[in-house]
Amino acid sequence: MVNPETGEVLADRWLEHGNGEAKQFYASLPAGVLVGVEASGNMLWFERLLSQSGHELWVGDAARIRREDPRKQKHDRRDAQLIARLLLEKRFPKIWVPSLAERDLRQLVVHRHKLVRMRAQIKNQLQHIAINQGLQKKQSLWTKTGRALLEGLELEPWTKRRRDDLLRWLDLFDKECEELDQAVEQQAEANVRAKMLMSHKGVGPVISLAMVLTVGEVERFPTSRQLVAYLGLNPSENSSGERRRLGAITKQGNSFMRYLLVQGAQTAARADAAWQRQYKRLAVQKHKGVAKVMVARKLAVRLYWMLRTNTPYPQVVRMRDSSSHPVKARLQSSTSRCLNERPASPRKQ
Repeated sequence: MVNPETGEVLADRWLEHGNGEAKQFYASLPAGVLVGVEASGNMLWFERLLSQSGHELWVGDAARIRREDPRKQKHDRRDAQLIARLLLEKRFPKIWVPSLAERDLRQLVVHRHKLVRMRAQIKNQLQHIAINQGLQKKQSLWTKTGRALLEGLELEPWTKRRRDDLLRWLDLFDKECEELDQAVEQQAEANVRAKMLMSHKGVGPVISLAMVLTVGEVERFPTSRQLVAYLGLNPSENSSGERRRLGAITKQGNSFMRYLLVQGAQTAARADAAWQRQYKRLAVQKHKGVAKVMVARKLAVRLYWMLRTNTPYPQVVRMRDSSSHPVKARLQSSTSRCLNERPASPRKQ
């Protein structure tokens, strides 16, 4: 604890949270104290503690804070002194933190996603039981007729117990997922920005709401490339000199949002003719997985510009002039190429 005016160290002590010492310490301080911490998980209790005491919390980038002290000696006292020095020198790498309400909405989207994945695992197990009994219905297994066939299979005692339990859990998960889907749709309709993103083909309530909650203040990303890097959809690079080598995507970002974008890219590629051509061409040249990531990156960029310019889907994809490639110049160059091309002779045709 340092006085910002004089730089004098007022306190240097270890606070225990379990016995209430930390709560008593921060409650005894006058309101308006600035507290800096490194970004870490499971610290919601600390944020609430400071909010109740009337203090301001700054969360810093742990990697950038660590780069300020490259020495091999690292312990809590040195870290605390480093954070205090960065705050005094106004070089603290503060990061954006969503509000408590936004994080609570994130729990809704994540909880729905987890239950859907668990339901998919249950379906895969039931498909495995059905195929072992010679019943291969694929998606038809989840119709009323397929369900009746699955329930009528003559199985051994423990296999029958497993099938019955899985069917009971499947009904429970279907009910829970339906309720969460309705809640997500209501929240997306109530959010202006999420509702605008749903105008894009292939973007539903889940992707739109998750995108708004993940990006937050879109102005903190000056360019779409920074957002792509934040989501981990940019390619890794290992270049030196004239040699340039690009690898797989970095995956150094929000894995949940990246997963949703890849899922939505499959629908968006079918709805957009230009993206569909690029997807098919890259799927033949490389792999379908690479093509999906390509469309997901394009979808992330387009959603970024929809949020940045507050423009719905039909208008954001219109062709516009740029300083380097104006539309008029491109049209003139294409016209001149057509005039300079000589038609082939009838024999060669």
